[in-house]
This record gives sequence, structure tokens and C-alpha cells, in this order.
Amino acid sequence: MNKLLLTVAILIAGVATQAQIKLKGSDTVLPLSQKEAETFMKKNKTKVSVTGGGSGVGITALLDNTCDIAMSSRKLKMDEKLKLSESGRAFKEVIIAQDALAVIVNPGNKVKQLTRAQIEGIFTGKIKNWKDVGGDDMVIVAYSRESSSGTYEFFKEHVLNKKNYASTVLNKPATGDIVQSVSQTKGAIGYVGLAYLTPKVTALHVSYDGKKFVEPSVENAKNKTYPICRPLFYYYLTKKEAQVKGFVDFILSAEGQKVVLQTGYVPL
Repeated sequence: MNKLLLTVAILIAGVATQAQIKLKGSDTVLPLSQKEAETFMKKNKTKVSVTGGGSGVGITALLDNTCDIAMSSRKLKMDEKLKLSESGRAFKEVIIAQDALAVIVNPGNKVKQLTRAQIEGIFTGKIKNWKDVGGDDMVIVAYSRESSSGTYEFFKEHVLNKKNYASTVLNKPATGDIVQSVSQTKGAIGYVGLAYLTPKVTALHVSYDGKKFVEPSVENAKNKTYPICRPLFYYYLTKKEAQVKGFVDFILSAEGQKVVLQTGYVPL
């Protein structure tokens, strides 16, 4: 083999043997994982690739063995645990950060606060006009994530009290789509993770007791005064622990948790 072919062969072998970790899943966790991956790869030779699609998509990829880590904004469901158990695959659950779920409206909306019951009424279709919650005479246009989203599941369980979304609620495939739609529609309302907040939308103050209304923020999520908070998860198969441990440990480290805060999430 001549020197040129030998050099090419060595380079190809080097690329083939470079450690790689594939993450897939939650749109909420996506910006955080991307930032953590960027920071991690500057100091490590491991390549980390991150794609979204929703918690359900990530968990399905884990079940199908097409990703190494499933990013999720909800816990594994019983049927998902059973599938892993029945196939003899042990898994690990790691909480990497906390998040507050913000209910957002268009900045042109004069409504600045809602109770949990009012939010439930809007998303289940009982409340159809903003005048019924102290706003202008304007039809409410509600936006939600799709059912494959962990945020969709969490919102249904913890805010809607497990009631079904109204058929009039418009589902969006990504969180960024909800932000864009709400920013462009005066009568719109939606919900997004804290890191997705921008000046293009207004985050409502929320109350579960009808008395104390609290705005979503890192500080209010940390001190537990904001009522819609949740953990964010990584799931991986135990047999892949050696492969993913360096990256997971980095996120849980002081440096990794600093990135959590910088990216708009709530450190552990």
C-alpha cells in the first residue's frame, strides 16, 4: 500500500472509531442539549449529535435502538417501561435540569394573568372569548404541541387536570412554531418551556389558588412559587452507560449546570 492510500485508510479508521453519542427527543430539552453538546465537544473528542421531534419520538428511538439518549420532558409511560423490560433492556433515568412551563399570549392582549381553572377552560373549549376572562371581545385561538410531545402530556395532566384538549385547539409540531403563531395572532394563547420566551410574546402570571399570581422565571421555578414546573429527563440503556456517562456527568457538573442557567433553564 502506498503512503497516500495508507494515510487515507488511517483517516477513515479514525473517523469510524471516533466516539459518538446520538440524542433525540424533546423539543423543550433540545436547545439545552445542543448548547451542552457544543461546550462538551470543545474539550472532548466525542461527537454529540442532537435532534428534536418530541419526547415520544425520542423514546421510540430509544426503544428502536436508533439513539443513545432519549431527551424527555415527561417520565416514561408504563407501556414504554414494559417494552424495555420485556426485551431485557435495563435503563437509567437522569434528571438533568428543571423547567417552568410558561403560558403565553400575544403582546397586544390586555390579559396578563389567568388562574389554572381559566387555562383549563380555554384549552378544553369551555371558554371561547377573551372577554370571559377580563379581556377584549375577541375569539381565543389556542395552540398546543402535538400528542407525541412530553410538554403536551405534562400540560394535560398538571394544568388541564387530565381533561382532553378541545378539538378546536391547533397542534404545532415544534415549540418554536407556537411562539411564532402566538406572536402573529392577537387572540392567541399557547404554552412553551421557559427557554423559548422572547419579547415577541407575553408570559402570563398564573395562579392555582386564585389569589397569588406568579410569573414564570428561573428564580420563581427555583423557589417553587411558580406552579407549573417540571423536571427534564435523559433516558439511556444501562448497557450504553460507558458510552454516554462522560456527557451525562458533564451536564450534571458545576460547569454543565452553569450552561443550564445560561440557556434559560433551571439548574438542579
